[in-house]
Amino acid sequence: MSWMVWTLPTAVFFSTIAAMLAGMTAWEVISPSVERKGFLPIATTRGDRLFIGLLSAAYIHLAVIGFTPLSIWLALAVSVAWLLILMRWG
Repeated sequence: MSWMVWTLPTAVFFSTIAAMLAGMTAWEVISPSVERKGFLPIATTRGDRLFIGLLSAAYIHLAVIGFTPLSIWLALAVSVAWLLILMRWG
């Protein structure tokens, strides 16, 4: 693994994504989700909303890095808030 030059933030990032996927898989096995319609224009399941949230978090981070001098920690806070809103009401 040394060829990948893992840093602590990178390892935490990928570990968190893996933990989220494992948690969602266990939740789906225990309690299968039903599609529902929230503020998104399509009916989605929990897994759909997680995927949309992770994808949009990547775009939030890219926008902050590419277009603003703001801290990446702000992008993280906005991404977490967006993911929570999306999972609850999306």
